[in-house]
Amino acid sequence: QLQLVESGGGLVQPGGSLRLSCAASGSTLETYAVGWFRQAPGKEREGVAFVTTDDGITYYEPPVKGRFTISRDNAKNTVYLQMNSLKPEDTAVYFCAAGPSFGVVVSTDPREYDYWGQGTQVTVSS
Repeated sequence: QLQLVESGGGLVQPGGSLRLSCAASGSTLETYAVGWFRQAPGKEREGVAFVTTDDGITYYEPPVKGRFTISRDNAKNTVYLQMNSLKPEDTAVYFCAAGPSFGVVVSTDPREYDYWGQGTQVTVSS
């Protein structure tokens, strides 16, 4: 069974950068669609960035588009989320999730994702 472990969170000043990692075990992450989600205190979980299996198509939610980049390293069975120009409103617990391949279609619905990591805290503050 696929297992996911996030890492790379921490405290960063506004305008700074972090790279989150989502390392997979138990199965090949390349065959799954992967999404990053986040949840801030008192708020619902929201999607951040997504990557398909076919052609590695990516999609970003408007609040992070142009600042965040999702990428795969299939040799390491890992998906990354590079976060630049971080803002205080990016503060949240970040989760990676994997679901069955949707081909070239991106799904932003968390209900489509079957496997979740435990989350990593990102705090953006001066």
